[in-house]
Amino acid sequence: MALNNSYDARLVQQETAVGAGVQILLLAVIGTAIGMGPAGWLTGLVFAIATWAVLSRALHRSRLRSFGAANRVTLGRATLVGGVTALVADSFQDSPPVSLFVGLTAVALILDGVDGKVARRTGTSTPLGARFDMEVDAFLILVLSVYVSMVMGPWVLLIGGMRYVFVAAARVWPWLTAPLPPSTARKTVAALQGVLLLVAGAALLPHAANVAVVALALGLLLWSFGRDVLWLWRTSRPAATAASAVAAPEVRRELVAG
Repeated sequence: MALNNSYDARLVQQETAVGAGVQILLLAVIGTAIGMGPAGWLTGLVFAIATWAVLSRALHRSRLRSFGAANRVTLGRATLVGGVTALVADSFQDSPPVSLFVGLTAVALILDGVDGKVARRTGTSTPLGARFDMEVDAFLILVLSVYVSMVMGPWVLLIGGMRYVFVAAARVWPWLTAPLPPSTARKTVAALQGVLLLVAGAALLPHAANVAVVALALGLLLWSFGRDVLWLWRTSRPAATAASAVAAPEVRRELVAG
């Protein structure tokens, strides 16, 4: 994000308020166009309020001097994801127009690579921007997996839930929080999840083909997560061994002294 010389919380927070307003406007347009039911409206509004609240808190804690162009792109993607979320919630009562669902999702997926490029070209990459981008991606995959699971069964939810299971597991095993080395394979697998789920959700292929597409997505994700977890575990072993080696003489000295 392009930085000014001083931190102005009001100006930065206004960006998130505008984002919430645009989200509600999009919901109004969708609701008017398709006659969206209460479930879609409620889910969309909860998404807008939650995004505004969480992002506002994160901005306040990080004290960014400017919201930045890259974060604006990500916020735009979040707005589209909110629309997709509302459509998926509404689909429990009535099937949304496939063209609208595919259109919103496709644009959100296409913009996934734009915010990162903007941040790199302007030299404004920040941990908050990267985290914001990642959370929007993860939530979109979760929503798409819920939508596809209504046709293919609950096993599809493994795709959307895997990242959140990993985060929960990291609270139990802290070694999972260690930074991972950059990986083109990991980025490719992550990007393919949304594309493959969208292909299946659009129902353009025969059912058996759609099942194969989603199974491929799940297989790739299991491989990617499995590889990363194994790397983190192996990396944590030398550190644990070294810590034990340092602690052992201290324990022996205490025993002798006692």
